[in-house]
Amino acid sequence: MTAIDSTDARFRPGSRERASDTSAESDTAPRRVSSHRTYLMCRPEHFTVSYRINPWMHPQEPTDTRKAVEQWTTLYETFVRLGHDVHLIDPIPGLPDMVYTANGGFIIDGVAYGALFTYPQRAPEGPAFMEWFGQNGFRVVEPKQVNEGEGDILLVGTRILAGTGFRSSVESHRELAEVFGREVVTLKLVDPRFYHLDTAIAVLDPLDGDENANIGYVPAAFDEASRRKLEELYPDAVIVSEEDAGILGLNSISDGYNVVIAKRAVGFEKQLRERGYNPIGVDLSELLRGGGGVKCCTLELRR
Repeated sequence: MTAIDSTDARFRPGSRERASDTSAESDTAPRRVSSHRTYLMCRPEHFTVSYRINPWMHPQEPTDTRKAVEQWTTLYETFVRLGHDVHLIDPIPGLPDMVYTANGGFIIDGVAYGALFTYPQRAPEGPAFMEWFGQNGFRVVEPKQVNEGEGDILLVGTRILAGTGFRSSVESHRELAEVFGREVVTLKLVDPRFYHLDTAIAVLDPLDGDENANIGYVPAAFDEASRRKLEELYPDAVIVSEEDAGILGLNSISDGYNVVIAKRAVGFEKQLRERGYNPIGVDLSELLRGGGGVKCCTLELRR
């Protein structure tokens, strides 16, 4: 049975209640509520690994573009079947990492803060995404500081969590605060396996305000000061194993109830089910070879 098989009792497109199959859930798990989302994705027609800018990438190993497209299509169809809106940006030849749309910007209330990439191989993506944002009704803010969009910028409740250490600069965090007028919490990544914040943190409940907002994360990704911040801000967070996080299990998308995750992250899946969420596993093994998972392929458009 595939992850998007509508006969699976656990798969509830648009559901606002917990699934009927609760055998693996805790009796005390709270009722979770899904909310409608709008995403931007990019079909990986030009996907390959032709350079190395993260530990996952090995250009000497051949990639299968057709398989990448098939796996991406399953993810796309999963979001659609859950009732979410998905917009597409046209892929550009020569930009194989454009499939990782999360890195293309960060959007709140119709304001799109663009990306300024660290590596020259991805630099042309920044203007391409900003052009799309402008053509689709968003007010575009062109960045002055290096940042890689939702790869390192996560909205949790009203608070922005911002990563640094490998890609985005600390200066971009100050720029974020100026653009959006919100609290920005800097978190330092220290493990190259988790080179973006969205590989180390999963936003689980982002829409209920700060009181109920919650995350999952892997402590090993962060320095000691950042771990203390996370413990203080999110005492009820799901603490995910390095085994599951190491296959980008945390690189996931939640609508408050349905959580789309890496199919192989079975430990994280169990933890989510025990908390009353509905985890839905998808296989993005080919796209993982470029260093991306579910969240990397998905940019949330917040108007």
